[in-house]
Amino acid sequence: MSALICGSMAYDTIMVFHDKFKHHILSEKTHILNVSFLVPVMRREFGGCAGNIAYNLKLLNEEPLIMATVGHDFEPYAQWLNQHKIDQKFIQKLDNQFTGQAYITTDEDSNQITAFHPGAMNFSHLNSVPADKNSIQIGIVSPDGKEGMELHAKEFAAFDIPFIFDPGQGMPMFNGTELLTLIDQATWLTLNDYESELMQEKTGLSLVQLAEQVKALIVTRGGEGSTIYTNGKEIHIPAATVTNLADPTGCGDAYRAGLLFGLMNNLDWEITGRIASLMGAIKIEHHGTQNHWFNLEKFKHRYHESFGSTF
Repeated sequence: MSALICGSMAYDTIMVFHDKFKHHILSEKTHILNVSFLVPVMRREFGGCAGNIAYNLKLLNEEPLIMATVGHDFEPYAQWLNQHKIDQKFIQKLDNQFTGQAYITTDEDSNQITAFHPGAMNFSHLNSVPADKNSIQIGIVSPDGKEGMELHAKEFAAFDIPFIFDPGQGMPMFNGTELLTLIDQATWLTLNDYESELMQEKTGLSLVQLAEQVKALIVTRGGEGSTIYTNGKEIHIPAATVTNLADPTGCGDAYRAGLLFGLMNNLDWEITGRIASLMGAIKIEHHGTQNHWFNLEKFKHRYHESFGSTF
């Protein structure tokens, strides 16, 4: 059985600003904002939400199926996926488009400013969730083209395939009514702390009320851990120990791969949340979104070191 991962594929150009944005962005001057950041460190990485989630889920010995639209420049990424034995049969190439491109600048406080060119991602609605649900155990709708996100959520619901709705950076594309429709179709909802505030503002519902619409609402809070709202309870998940804060880019995607793993293996929320937390911690210790590696045995050993228990 597999996880169908709907979302963006992108090349990430990651730049490091050796200072803090707050020293250069004056709140009283944002109406005439004109800033430049010297970034002596720059890397080009494989990224995109679908690619990142799939890479992390594969590390946990599960079978991710990426469903995405990509551009004529995708070949290096395709070779990378082949190298890691990640299935590409639901990736559609568009010869007249670029693969999505993200330009990410990170400061010393791990704040990020991102410019994103969607390219082929805008045509994600050209893909459809396969009707053969016997081969797909679970799905996730992560940031993608708006039409694609709406279509894939509708298809998951129609085919009775449970899925996570992860609006992420795509949330500004939707109004409150559209978000409520997507939540109604979803099985689980996951947000970071900032997104949870925006979701409440757009829908007019509190976190407790949002949690009542799904089997579980998961809210990540960075170094403060995460909270899982389910069955009228709030489960606090501690942050896993981090040895080195290298790069926060892609930590949310790693966390979501941990959620998928727990759900695919029928683990309880306390264990699932801790697996997800550890996935994010391992990712943040490495630059880029797909440069960390482990096997399941090593992961379980570190889980025991972090939380004093096993799964």
